[in-house]
Amino acid sequence: MTDAAADGAPARPRIHFTAHEGWINDPLGLTYHEDRYHLFFQHVPGSSEWAPEQHWGHATSTDLLHWTEQPVVLSPGEGDDGVWSGSLVVSDGEPIIFYTSVSTDDVQIGTVRTARPTSPDWSTWVKGPEVACLPGEVDALTYRDPQVFHDGTEWVMLMGAGLRDGTAVALAHRSADLHNWGPAAPIASRHRDEFDPVWLGAVWECPQLLQVDGRWVLTVSVWEPEVPYYEAYLIGDLVGGRFVGEHAGRLSYGPSYYAGSAYHDADRRPGLIYWLRGIDDPDGAWASAHSVPHTLHIEGDRLVAGPHPNVAAARRSGQQVRDGSVRTRGTYDVEVTLDSPSARGTLALAGAEVLMAAGQIEVTTPTGCWSMPGGSTRLRVLVDGPVLEVFGPSGTLAVPLPDPGGLTLQAEGALSAEIWDLH
Repeated sequence: MTDAAADGAPARPRIHFTAHEGWINDPLGLTYHEDRYHLFFQHVPGSSEWAPEQHWGHATSTDLLHWTEQPVVLSPGEGDDGVWSGSLVVSDGEPIIFYTSVSTDDVQIGTVRTARPTSPDWSTWVKGPEVACLPGEVDALTYRDPQVFHDGTEWVMLMGAGLRDGTAVALAHRSADLHNWGPAAPIASRHRDEFDPVWLGAVWECPQLLQVDGRWVLTVSVWEPEVPYYEAYLIGDLVGGRFVGEHAGRLSYGPSYYAGSAYHDADRRPGLIYWLRGIDDPDGAWASAHSVPHTLHIEGDRLVAGPHPNVAAARRSGQQVRDGSVRTRGTYDVEVTLDSPSARGTLALAGAEVLMAAGQIEVTTPTGCWSMPGGSTRLRVLVDGPVLEVFGPSGTLAVPLPDPGGLTLQAEGALSAEIWDLH
């Protein structure tokens, strides 16, 4: 449970990070270091509304589920009107944050600055110089969100961008030493008028390149100016300094997931963690949450996500239900099984209904109905107060639950459910 959840507020999740107060959005730089995880995040202290004057918040955990919020590590000032999204790398034991510095004159075009810790527990950081900016010859509407990684040959700084002609693009700066960076060049791109097999928008926010099962995977947050959509991916390879995608798909569904951030856990498993939109305190003290960390693997030409194994490790007091109902705690993990590929059934919980059929999953709440492809007789569902996350072989779907105090789970139709309380 987060420290923030200790106040007992019924609308606050237990295993999905929320701040004590204020606005949060993009998770950043999730890193395992000296037996604990460090999570950073965009944060507006003292306000439950987004504002350009973003800070970097900080939280720590030993299990990726129960978080302790720490003091803010980076704030506006020293040349930054806002401290926006970025990443963290550790090279030869030296941690470095790369972040987007924005001016309120034009928050869409940032520059990249660094920060380094001044304490061994990463609780205090000092800002460094600007290390990268948008080349003058690149006619871009946006430029931000550095993700820094090593491609086996050199360091790469991946930047999210969108060109004025409607092309979404990931730009790449390169470096041999993490200090001196060359000019940005496109590493992957796609025009907004392309729809097959998935639409990828006019701007890529928070692009992430990581290796999964021996392949390179590019994940992007699909954005049209001022409108965030969903997480998409391309599976491919790095060839001659460019990413060549072979398979593309949509990874997230529903109104909540956005701004996926890549990480590796203590066992070097690759994954993503998301900002969850619409998970808000009814009293207005805090706004937004983060997903549980997802792990990633490849099945055929699809990227598949599931909840981190630590979720299953937190199970207790399991029970089964079929054509009936059970009462549970407010935080629980459910495995749903259809009787056959042609069967269909519903799972009713906390003010929402999950309709499961082999071809499609639908989630209905009083505020809307969202769907994603099915493709299996099995489904994984996490409920944590106001958060619902659904995991299938063809995507993940998250929605805010309107009744976070609801404790009754009911299975109807040709399905059964195994339910575990989580602690």
